[in-house]
Amino acid sequence: MSGGQMLSLTAVQDGTPVAVPDPVRIVHLQLRRFAGCPICHLHLRSFVRRHDDLESAGILEVVVFHSTADELRPHVTDLPFPAIADPERHLYRRFGAEPSARSLLDPRVYPSVVRAVTVGTVAFLRGRAKLPSRKPTGGRLGLPADVLFAPGGDIMARKTGTHADDQWSVDEVLELAR
Repeated sequence: MSGGQMLSLTAVQDGTPVAVPDPVRIVHLQLRRFAGCPICHLHLRSFVRRHDDLESAGILEVVVFHSTADELRPHVTDLPFPAIADPERHLYRRFGAEPSARSLLDPRVYPSVVRAVTVGTVAFLRGRAKLPSRKPTGGRLGLPADVLFAPGGDIMARKTGTHADDQWSVDEVLELAR
């Protein structure tokens, strides 16, 4: 399976160019929802906690949101990997992650919503998190997707979520990269 042409992306944290795929490392491209999404935030914390494991395995994490850079920047300043703004959803269309009411209406997502909102509220009250926009660019109905690129460009694996919390765990990414 081939990923096609190289993508030249820009990290919102510092303007660093990010090449996907990478010539020497595996790239895990995560397509998340909107800036400040509580479910996405909780999910990304697991990748932040295990960042050393991912780096040791030669995996570059790159996370994409369908938000503007200005919306996204305050929510990703502490991420140890690049965050990419894609308000026009070019990457989402390219990798088949379209908006869907299923993202929040699927009953399997309800426990994740409760947990994410609870954790996010506590973090906000402690001054450790920002609230998402009430009207995020691209809306709230995005489905997540994951794409794993081999060094040089072939797609090793991909997943398109069926609801807002249907994405690979760190352990799944590590296993797929082996």
